[in-house]
Parts: sequence; C-alpha cells; structure tokens
Amino acid sequence: MGQPHQRAEGAGPFITGLSWHLPGGGTAMWESRLARRRGVLAVRPPGEATTRCARADAVAISRLRRLNAIAAIAFVVGGALFAVGAAVAQRGPGDAVECASVYFAGGLFFTTGGYVSLLQVINAPRHAGGEGRLVTRPWRWWSYEPMRVDWLGTFVLFAGTLVFAVDLLDSFLSGLSVQQTDRLVWAPDVIGCVLFLVSGHLGFVEICHGRWRCVRLRSLGWCIVAVNQLGSVLFMVSALAAFTRPATGSMVNAGIANWGTLTGALCFFLGGLLQLFERP
Repeated sequence: MGQPHQRAEGAGPFITGLSWHLPGGGTAMWESRLARRRGVLAVRPPGEATTRCARADAVAISRLRRLNAIAAIAFVVGGALFAVGAAVAQRGPGDAVECASVYFAGGLFFTTGGYVSLLQVINAPRHAGGEGRLVTRPWRWWSYEPMRVDWLGTFVLFAGTLVFAVDLLDSFLSGLSVQQTDRLVWAPDVIGCVLFLVSGHLGFVEICHGRWRCVRLRSLGWCIVAVNQLGSVLFMVSALAAFTRPATGSMVNAGIANWGTLTGALCFFLGGLLQLFERP
C-alpha cells in the first residue's frame, strides 16, 4: 500500500493497465482483461529480467472457469440459433412465426451470455493495492462500477441483449402497420446493434489500453473482441437493410438483412468458440 505506480494505461477515466513497485523490490503488472479472464497478474521479482504469473486462488480460478464456460456456450448456441433463424427467414415470409421462434430462443441464450459476462467482471479477482497478488472477493450478483471499462462494456452488451429481446418479442405481433413495425420491431433492433457496437469499442479500449490503432493477431483476447465487433457491424448492416419503407411496405433489402444476420451470428458463434479457450 502507498507504493507509487510506475505506469497507468487506459483512456480517459478508464484504467486498463497498471505497473508498480513492490514493497520488497521488483514490479507487478496488472492488465484488466488478463486478470478477469485468466486470473493472472504479472510479477517481476527483484534482480530478474523475466516475469512470472501470480495466480488468483483456487476459488477465483474455479469461478472464472465456470462463468467463462457458461458465457461462451451461451454465445455459441445463440449464434447458431440466429444463423438458423436467418436461413429460415431467407426461405420466405410464410415461415414468419417459425423464424421468430428460432430468433427468440437464440435471444435467450444471448441474454444469458451477456449477463454471465457481466458476472465475470463483477466477481473477477482484484489486485491488492501495492501487493503483487490478486484478491478474491465474496460472490455478488450485481454491482455498479461505471468507471471500470470492463464493467461498462459488459453492462452495455447485456443491455443490448435486453433491447434485442424486446425486438424479438414484438416480432410475434401480427397485423402491424408499417409505422408500427418500424417503431416496435426495427427501432429496438437498431438500438440493440448500436449498444453491441459500443460494447465492442469498449472491448478494444480495454485490450488496447486506449490506443486507437491496435492489431494483436497473436492475442486470443484481441481476436475474440475483433470477431464479435465484426458480428456487431454485420448485425447493424442487417438492421439498416430491414427498415420497412412506408411508401411500399417492403424492406430496403430483405436479402442483405438475412445475410447480414446470418454472417453476424456466425461471428458470435466463432467468438464463443474462441472464448472457451480464454480461461484460467
């Protein structure tokens, strides 16, 4: 405690990386994503040129593994169901109820993945002041920490899944006018896509420590964020193409809407598979 930090990395009010002197000599280096996903903190003992990983305790490691597996599988299943839903939608308007049912099932898995991702952040081990170790805190189901970029990013992601749930529920409604369709189905879809894009941007802020340009193809975490952000972009393209023109009562481009959803869902499917390997 009380030891000055050598370096603080991040963007604006968000701190994503810290490096500080240890009381007994040497340095400790903490990175937000590594600590909450891998449960590790890098320590360089005095007089040594190489760093070692200080791991969280067994309780934290077990907790992180369990939450990571649940979130990853939820995104894998959700992405697969959205892809199936897009394929059903491409067959034609006669399968509207079947398509809505598949999308809704996928949305439930996306919401589960979003909330469990938030739980990962809330219950991740924290660095202990000037000490070179990670501390496990009591389990919590909720917290409010908007000044942490990892919390804010996963909270925005979870909020996006909830907005998508509204869109998916409204898609079961029949007899809607063009204006009602755009207001009840299309508008929540676009809002959810925007929230997904914001969450992905915050993910890059965290893993790139605030740098605007950061390409780390050898980093599994960076690849997961990049693949999911590509999926968010494709979802947004799909949403914009799904706007119903008041004059004609038809979508801007149904084919682009369906293919955008299909490819975006496959990105989240792939991101979930990769996340299975980003564990302690």
